Amino acid sequence: MGDDVTVHPSGPELPGPLVGVDWLARRLGRPGLVVLDASVGAHRGGERRIPGARAFDIDGALSDHSGPLPHTMPGAGRFTEELRSLGVNDRDTVVVHDGAGIYSSARAWWMLRAMGFDRVAVLDGGLPAWADAGLPLENARPGPAAAPGDFTARPRPGMFVGAEEVAAALSDPATVVLDARARERFTGTVAEPRPGLRAGHMPGAVSLPFGELQRAGRMRPAHELRAVFAALAGERERLVVSCGSGVTACVLALGAELAGYRGQAVYDGSWSEWGQPSRRPVVTGADESAPAP
Repeated sequence: MGDDVTVHPSGPELPGPLVGVDWLARRLGRPGLVVLDASVGAHRGGERRIPGARAFDIDGALSDHSGPLPHTMPGAGRFTEELRSLGVNDRDTVVVHDGAGIYSSARAWWMLRAMGFDRVAVLDGGLPAWADAGLPLENARPGPAAAPGDFTARPRPGMFVGAEEVAAALSDPATVVLDARARERFTGTVAEPRPGLRAGHMPGAVSLPFGELQRAGRMRPAHELRAVFAALAGERERLVVSCGSGVTACVLALGAELAGYRGQAVYDGSWSEWGQPSRRPVVTGADESAPAP
């Protein structure tokens, strides 16, 4: 190995895709541990942050702005460039969180996984849980830039899917398409918050608002999550998840992972694409494929 090659130490081993604030607090500041703040919208730019947290900007650089859809996945080259600018190395351990609890942090977790990086977990309860535990916070003013990392994206096919793949999934008896939007948006009884989109849902999709997987801002226990997914999916083991713009669908992907499902896919365009005026079918009313209450 040449003298100009830097070997970075491995970060701490993760217990799974979810870690608690106590786990992070005991390891904060260790070499090889990176904390990323993936807050979006109104939850971005607060005055306080977890010490050393770096901004994983889903609203900005970590979305593809070349097309009309919000929050779509950037290409591997752009993703590599942005993660290196955040100082992330291939051997690091990354913990992602957000200012809402568990909202957009799951999107960052899924993006990293889709780019071949498995040493990543979501902070259960996010910044609110950290603050409620009385753990240290620092002023969120910009600090010095991180030393460039050596992260390299290695895309995994099939973790993000497009509209044609979703259309095929809707008629596949082995697959269930789950919609993470609020139930009123799913049934079409309220207008979509994004102008120009049709109200309703994909025919055959099943409503599972992402908040139903949480309790007080934290993910429900694995056995409860398994029961929720089993009630909606039945014997179908392949899950395709959707939402408004591909963000909270990833909360469903996280919940499914914790429940023991594997191979799920996120519809990146989500309702921002499917709901546009087009020939793609949209229905309103209750979800006929879900079990009766």
